[in-house]
Amino acid sequence: MSSIPKQTLCGVIPCLRYRDAPAAIEWLRDTLGFEVQFVVPNEDGSIAHAQLTFGNSMIMLGSAVDSEYGRLLKQPSETGGQVTQAAYLIVNNADLVYGRVLEGGGKILLDIKDEDYGGRGFTCSDLEGHVWSIGTYDPYAS
Repeated sequence: MSSIPKQTLCGVIPCLRYRDAPAAIEWLRDTLGFEVQFVVPNEDGSIAHAQLTFGNSMIMLGSAVDSEYGRLLKQPSETGGQVTQAAYLIVNNADLVYGRVLEGGGKILLDIKDEDYGGRGFTCSDLEGHVWSIGTYDPYAS
């Protein structure tokens, strides 16, 4: 028996924490092309919860805080820039997004190239060091 709800569009939603979540939301929107669906701000200007969509996918994020959940997570700056997971975004034009990442202050970790298995892509980090792989390879289409 499957445990996946039938009406769910996307069964896995990455959740991220940022020290400056409002700036992260702006960068993810303007640089990678996410759309802001829902934001719950705290009184101090931090973000309690936000949902950003990318096509039929979504990420959730919030401000890094000292809480029961927050203590489960480390920021890339606390681990020497190492992360334990990364997201992959399927895009129509990797070169266009590559240019926006450079213009938006992201750091290119693996330069753009054509992959042997198909597609074109690159890997970057956002303003707080979270790793994003971006490419035209669509595993659902292969």
